[in-house]
Amino acid sequence: MKKIILLVCLLPLSTLLHAQSSEKDLIKKTEDAAKTIDDTIPNGWKSKGKVTFLFNQANFNNWIAGGENSFSGNLGLDYKIDYKKDDYTWENRILASYGLLQTQNSSFEKKTDDQLEINSIVAKKTKSYWYYSFLVNFRTQFTKGYLYTKDVNGAEIREEHTNFMSPGYLLFGPGMYWKKNESFKINLAPLTSKFTFVDSRYTSILGYVDGSYFGVDANKSMLYQLGFNATAYYKFAIMENVTAENLLNLYSNYLKDPQNIDINYNLIIVMKINKILSANLNFQAIYDDDAFAGFQTKEVFGVGLNYNF
Repeated sequence: MKKIILLVCLLPLSTLLHAQSSEKDLIKKTEDAAKTIDDTIPNGWKSKGKVTFLFNQANFNNWIAGGENSFSGNLGLDYKIDYKKDDYTWENRILASYGLLQTQNSSFEKKTDDQLEINSIVAKKTKSYWYYSFLVNFRTQFTKGYLYTKDVNGAEIREEHTNFMSPGYLLFGPGMYWKKNESFKINLAPLTSKFTFVDSRYTSILGYVDGSYFGVDANKSMLYQLGFNATAYYKFAIMENVTAENLLNLYSNYLKDPQNIDINYNLIIVMKINKILSANLNFQAIYDDDAFAGFQTKEVFGVGLNYNF
């Protein structure tokens, strides 16, 4: 009887030990499989890109309900170029877009989109999914940006507010890079330098002399910050032929108000129709109290013509 009782007591323990052993074996096999896949990727350069043209058009003729003729177009570039040499990788991505809107009753063409962003990360594999890394990020715009108002007669007027490299942002710093696969990546950089560049005429001649022009002081052209930077990338399929890309960047400045975290979030949804046609949604939300005390949001949606290369 004692042997039977002892056997009954040992059975759950044996099952538990076997389960733990199986779990460890599964983890090891998963890590080995990930390493095998990574090792089979050939050394050298690999690149791919996509050019997209989005357009919207509205036309009214004797339309009693009212309306204004308009046309808008947006040209975008998404280009990736990567390099691999054994345990070293160098990943680069260029995101660029520019769009204009023309309405019948406006004297000016207005921008619907204007951005240039370059991301580069050099990494050396350690074990499992972790890498030592060094990140570089650069952001600016292509052309002048304006604030629109009306004069005493109701005519539309505009005031120049931004331009190429006003502002321009440059971030770089060492960190740790976690990459499960090409669709899920996180980089943590605890010592990231951030430079904000502007044309000094915006902080002097044009009247932005109170230090509120993107955080740059009067008569200056640069702001330096040191802080913690975190970036994350996640791409997944919502349903067949519909994908969503999420890009998140967080930055906390150690030197001033570290609790005020800068946020830059991009959502890109592509609804593929065929090889050259798709419906695209680009949404961006920014929080940067040096630029504006609140959230800035931008949304661009339209039918797109795509060219892959």
